[in-house]
Amino acid sequence: MSTVELTKENFDQVVSDNDFVLIDFWASWCGPCKQFAPVYDSASERHPDLVFAKVDTEAQQELAAAFEIRSIPTLMIVRDNVAVFSQPGALPEAALEDVIGQARNLDMDEVRKSVEEQKRAAEAGQGQGQPEPQ
Repeated sequence: MSTVELTKENFDQVVSDNDFVLIDFWASWCGPCKQFAPVYDSASERHPDLVFAKVDTEAQQELAAAFEIRSIPTLMIVRDNVAVFSQPGALPEAALEDVIGQARNLDMDEVRKSVEEQKRAAEAGQGQGQPEPQ
């Protein structure tokens, strides 16, 4: 399967229309990005049920900034509209397969519950000069 080129115009739709999206943030001048590209493309062939996408950080600077991409390549995995993995660096094939396997095995109900708890804790802590009692 070929990869999808993500832009600020199509990003939300691609991520919300698909349950599992891998995103490679890259740039044409980046040596490690060029080394990672064939590994990423090969994985896309082995996992035709997943969406493999790329963000050209030079052409899509707003998108890269929105995700606070500081180093490329950065791999991000979004499941059910939740970013479940984000790591800079070119992964070797075995590591990429391991990350994909771990992301596939996540209990998304538990992930959403954890995200909601973190959000509530952050909101409770705002504007109250005191930490919550434990």
